[in-house]
Amino acid sequence: MEFDRRTLFGAAALPLLPATLGKASLSGNWDEIAGQYDVTREIIQLEHGNWGMMSRPVQQAYLANVERVNRDTSYYARRTMNDDLQEVTEKVADFFGVAFEEITLTRNATEALKALILQYNRLKPGDAVLYSDLDYDSAQACMDSLGERRGVRVVKIALPEPATHDNLVAAYAEAFAANPDVRMALLTHVSHRTGFVLPVAEIAELARAREIDCIVDAAHSVGQLDFALPDLKADFIAMNLHKWIGAPLGVGALYIRKERIAAIDPDPAEPPDSTGIYSRAHTGTPDYAAQLTVPTALAFQSAIGSTRREGRLKSLRDRWVTALRELPQVQILTPDDPRCYGAITSFRLRGLVTREQNVALAAKLLERHRIFTVHRTGLASGACIRVTPALATREREVDRLAEAIREIVSTT
Repeated sequence: MEFDRRTLFGAAALPLLPATLGKASLSGNWDEIAGQYDVTREIIQLEHGNWGMMSRPVQQAYLANVERVNRDTSYYARRTMNDDLQEVTEKVADFFGVAFEEITLTRNATEALKALILQYNRLKPGDAVLYSDLDYDSAQACMDSLGERRGVRVVKIALPEPATHDNLVAAYAEAFAANPDVRMALLTHVSHRTGFVLPVAEIAELARAREIDCIVDAAHSVGQLDFALPDLKADFIAMNLHKWIGAPLGVGALYIRKERIAAIDPDPAEPPDSTGIYSRAHTGTPDYAAQLTVPTALAFQSAIGSTRREGRLKSLRDRWVTALRELPQVQILTPDDPRCYGAITSFRLRGLVTREQNVALAAKLLERHRIFTVHRTGLASGACIRVTPALATREREVDRLAEAIREIVSTT
């Protein structure tokens, strides 16, 4: 396969698709967009939250980049690849509405969160840090470790359930007021447990008024919701590009507002006097082909449009939730306030709150109905089942989910 910069940055990989995708999303022809994904026929896949499926054009670009990197190896890497990766980063920064100097690529959001939490250098003994039960497990572990590493007090709060936009803002306001020594807080924009969309901007502004820095986990919100990074009003954000952006597996990004880069120490593998954001995450050798494919994934998503993409994902969620909302045996864990959800929503059958009960329910959906979901734990209120449609999902598939849950309830 002949390889040139047009292949690298998506022009050859998406010859006619931008116009085609734009017309399809404008007209509501979502089956045409779903047809750009090669989906397994063994099951109905409603667990797209682990990582995102590459569309066919993105996968083709990735294979071309694998061939290039594999064929030319160090001859390419030591001569021109750095310039190409810089251009990738510039495109990522432009896509998210921030400056090039504020973005660096990582292998995933977890790697970015580790850097932001563990290298945050504004803590002193006697300070406190705060996180919630909806935050990601490894991020919680990083926050917990600050007690021993930095001699700070670690505060964990349980967010209210049922959650609403207003009671979550109030929960953080109360926690900040009750713990005036808090200097840093972890906020998860979209919960991987329930899909609830935290009002990050409002909470971050409350925090800023108390001189609290917020580290934001945007692993699930980037590409699922329609926003630019500055909209979150936070100086430190970790994200994935291999979830809702649909880049190859193994690409994330780290954002630090350029005036705040000094608040995060360089990675221990970097010189201690390094000043650039790139020095805050030392990944070693990443999957260069995956990183080089990111512009194609961004082009694919841009052709659809972020507002229309969010609307489609919400409509898929609404379709099964509306069908079950009035069923008394089913507890939906996100409200219908459009500010509070995207694609992801979790549910449980009332009274079934243990891990084992929800593992069994997910197994029943798979074995009886060939619908794949995943159980989630860690909520103060108990375990649940997460449902995650994506652009590859068709309406009849979420209809099948609603029918299956109704059948299970009727025979329980």
